[in-house]
Amino acid sequence: MDQAEQLRNIIKAENIKKNSRPLARIITVTSGKGGVGKSNTAINLAIQFKKMGQRVIILDADFGLANIEIMFGAVPKHNLSDLIYQNKNIKEVITWGPAEVGFISGGSGIAGLSNLSRDYLVYIIQNLAELDAIADVVIIDTGAGISDAVLEFLVASGEIILVTTPEPTSITDSYSLLKALNRHPRFQREYSEVKMLANKVGGKEEGQMLFNKLNAVVARYLKLPITYLGAVPEDSQLSKAVMQQTPVSLATPSAKSALAYEEIANKLMNKEFESKIPRRGMAAFFSHIVAGKKNN
Repeated sequence: MDQAEQLRNIIKAENIKKNSRPLARIITVTSGKGGVGKSNTAINLAIQFKKMGQRVIILDADFGLANIEIMFGAVPKHNLSDLIYQNKNIKEVITWGPAEVGFISGGSGIAGLSNLSRDYLVYIIQNLAELDAIADVVIIDTGAGISDAVLEFLVASGEIILVTTPEPTSITDSYSLLKALNRHPRFQREYSEVKMLANKVGGKEEGQMLFNKLNAVVARYLKLPITYLGAVPEDSQLSKAVMQQTPVSLATPSAKSALAYEEIANKLMNKEFESKIPRRGMAAFFSHIVAGKKNN
């Protein structure tokens, strides 16, 4: 039995165990370049989902950086690497931030996963499957750019939010990211939805124009369908909240950026806009990444 088949059997066993348990909705937030507000988007959407009664966990997959914990003003005792290499369980690596939004620090990443034994993988996947019982929504905050690590997370995702700003480099890098994703040998567009969020814009009209610009190029050269999620305006209140290490959705709920995040979160929870891709849960999500590493 090859390793890929072993992983499929692990997932099948987990699915039997949690047959009656709903699977968490996994939303992956990404960007073509740094500095566009990707982590702010992940955090503020998490806060808005929490206000709507959802249980939310953020996985900070921007390995080597600590954006989520810095913005939350919370220092985690453990991280994902401790679960992988130190036998910590999933509840031990969750840090609870403002508004009882949980987050898992990525630590040093998952570079050594392809070398782990089957028993280790069973342990990790069983633990990550527990997130389906702990959270209604799991938000994955990836690194920026088109590194292999970022692409692995995107390929495993059924729902991707691409954060883009009006800067020409942001538009170009967003296209480059989608191009790399589209060319990835394990990317299946029928099992993924890409939604663009226009950030740091002058208003809704500029946000729509930004989407139209990117979508025109993507539709012409990649034939990849993307949808428009909405716009978050440039806002000094958001910058002030970042300096205070508090999400703007909590620091100043009436700020124009906070209201925009609220509108986008409501849109994502609207049945008409919710992802049509069947939920796979965290066990399948993580196993997809591991299988990719073992095939490399």
